[in-house]
Amino acid sequence: MDLTPVEVRVVSSLMEKEVTTPDTYPLTLNALVAACNQSTGRAPLLQLEHGEVQAALRSLKDRGLVRFVHPSHGGRSEKYRHVVADALELGAPERAVLCLLGLRGPQTPGELKGRCERLHGFAHLDEVQRALEALAGRPEPLAARLPRRLGQKELRWAHLLCGEPRDVEEADRPVAPPPRADRLAELEDRVASLEAAIAQIRAELGLP
Repeated sequence: MDLTPVEVRVVSSLMEKEVTTPDTYPLTLNALVAACNQSTGRAPLLQLEHGEVQAALRSLKDRGLVRFVHPSHGGRSEKYRHVVADALELGAPERAVLCLLGLRGPQTPGELKGRCERLHGFAHLDEVQRALEALAGRPEPLAARLPRRLGQKELRWAHLLCGEPRDVEEADRPVAPPPRADRLAELEDRVASLEAAIAQIRAELGLP
């Protein structure tokens, strides 16, 4: 998929609130903006305007991921709900993991298990791992394992709703050797520094 970061935040917020606040779901625009901008359970923190969220909703509707709920008799505000589970054929474990990756960015399976309690009750870490592998093993993968960072024990996972995450792209991209001219210039600088240091030592020792 190729969603924008704002679209990911909007649809992930809808996925979360469907489970955590069912009494007020579907959400009004004001409630959805507040959900997108809340200061807990979000990374990075955003300050989206109503217009940005509305534009994202229209795009998500065109993609078949969101539906507009028109006011019923006596109602005042249009509301919004996601249909991600139906559109992408996701089970509850995969939906919970994808939602959390969309809200908080790359995370380890252990972090996902600890933070998923309100979305889905994973009894064991293996269940989180299976959900991640199910997302990664689809014909159009929705998640990917990121390369291990220096000093990191657990591997992190990221969603692919915006395409390949930067960590994956940079890890897979071959590192080109520096041009020969640059290497020669670097060596010449090092030799000049060494010669200057030797000359200073000889002068301090009174050597010719």
